[in-house]
Amino acid sequence: MISPSAFLKRLAAQGVDLITGVPDSLLGHLCACIETDASGMRHIVAANEGNAMAIALGHHLATGRFAAVYMQNSGLGNAINPLTSLLDAEVYRVPALLLVGWRGEPGVPDEPQHVKQGRITPGQLELLGIPYWILDAGCAPDTVLDEALARIRQTGAPVALLIRKNTFARECEVPPPPRAATLRREEALERILDLAGDALVIATTGKTSRELFELRSRRHEPQRDFLTVGGMGHASSIALGVALARPERDVICLDGDGAVLMHMGALATIGQQRPGNLVHVLLNNASHESVGGQPTVADRIDFEALAIGCGYGSFLRAADAAGLRDAWHAMARMPRPVLLQIDIATGSRQDLGRPTRTPEENKRAFMENGA
Repeated sequence: MISPSAFLKRLAAQGVDLITGVPDSLLGHLCACIETDASGMRHIVAANEGNAMAIALGHHLATGRFAAVYMQNSGLGNAINPLTSLLDAEVYRVPALLLVGWRGEPGVPDEPQHVKQGRITPGQLELLGIPYWILDAGCAPDTVLDEALARIRQTGAPVALLIRKNTFARECEVPPPPRAATLRREEALERILDLAGDALVIATTGKTSRELFELRSRRHEPQRDFLTVGGMGHASSIALGVALARPERDVICLDGDGAVLMHMGALATIGQQRPGNLVHVLLNNASHESVGGQPTVADRIDFEALAIGCGYGSFLRAADAAGLRDAWHAMARMPRPVLLQIDIATGSRQDLGRPTRTPEENKRAFMENGA
């Protein structure tokens, strides 16, 4: 395997002084070293991959140097607009090194939401006109990196390293963010299920959906929730679409802080539409926990001011089971939509499984429950 710290040192030695992106589980060992010791490079965890590309562009404008941008291959969707309309050689011609985790590589078992993306990723890069090199545990990383950086200097445009699973060795650990909260996400989800009745539930990607699925099984309840296993940041917009179409049903969106930050403009749309049946639950542990625990900025944001400013009818906050119960009962007397922020601790069960139903089976079960 490749030493992530040595890889980062090589980047820094080649003049890369900024690295930015969105954490990815496949790149987890690399991301951990970036977070704990970026070898002198400035590090910015971006809200989404398109933001990261724009940060890289701004850095180049100000310094003449190029940045490294890391992402999961599903994040190419967020990055395509700035890549084609800003950094492309036919527009502003801005150099950048993309470090792309190759989830769903053909022949490598992965979750269903990654299979198609993994199959089309090389073709996407080719269609975008972005030269790429495959990086894996058996290659000579310095040689691959030197070839990629030589191409950047030759063309002045983006290139990519497509990084296979198990490429980087485990060298660093991301310390959990300092948190006063002790409530675990799974406990908060169980308390919500106790209180939710027959509400329609939409859960964000990652461990939230995984824990919700297992809670339903443990409680011997039907698997009727919509589990947004891909499309990070879009659960609240899905919930808005459901809430507006089914105003007679309560709708609960179970969201994460990293997901809310990724597409925060959704809050303004929800506030403008003002669905009177929507409860937007923000499970905030200030961490990209599902992909390695890298910190977000969610512990420094006034979500109450943000929600009310966007047009939400109410805001509530809880940090323990009793506070969650009291806040839930208080919502009955408050205008909606409501944003309920639940401050939670990081961490999850080591034996946490994954949904055993296919996405299409999950969709049908949700639709049958909502009919």
